[in-house]
Amino acid sequence: MVLVLTGVAVIMGGVLAYVNHLTEGPISEQKAKALSDGIKTVMCVDDLDVAAPVEVKQNDAKGKELTYIIYPAKDKQGNDLGAAVESTTGGFGGDLKILVGFDPEGKILGYTLLEHAETPGLGAKADKWFQKGEKGDIIGKTPSEPLTVSKDGGQVDAITASTITSRAFLLAVNNAYTAYKATPADGETGATEQAAE
Repeated sequence: MVLVLTGVAVIMGGVLAYVNHLTEGPISEQKAKALSDGIKTVMCVDDLDVAAPVEVKQNDAKGKELTYIIYPAKDKQGNDLGAAVESTTGGFGGDLKILVGFDPEGKILGYTLLEHAETPGLGAKADKWFQKGEKGDIIGKTPSEPLTVSKDGGQVDAITASTITSRAFLLAVNNAYTAYKATPADGETGATEQAAE
């Protein structure tokens, strides 16, 4: 009986490893496409050039090192459009990863959720709640003063029954802004400096 169970476990482990190997490529292609589409969405431009990503590492209030990925963007004429910034924080159900677009002055152009594990029907509403014209509209705001929910004395309405998700989302936006402002104006120079460090 032990030999049979061991044999079945080994065979199933091999099958799972093989299936994982087969799906790695399509999954990474899907993520790359989602990121590319996300950058276009948050920058509000379909025809743009994205420079090499710049990685910025910063410590949060608890001393934990966080990594932000900044995608500098220019239009086809070479004019600076700002950047899309990937930021992750802990939400109610797990990590909340967002992509936020900023113009050169730091105003929020748009955002999209890349990954989340928030409660469907509650925290998952973050994908629409903070968009232009909605109750928690953050589009066009500059988070030089950190954005906070009205329950904490801030200016943004929290998602109904999802204050924890709302706080996590706004923290991710504020952190993305801080990382964006910490990068040099020239994305290529920034990438070189980051690699040198």
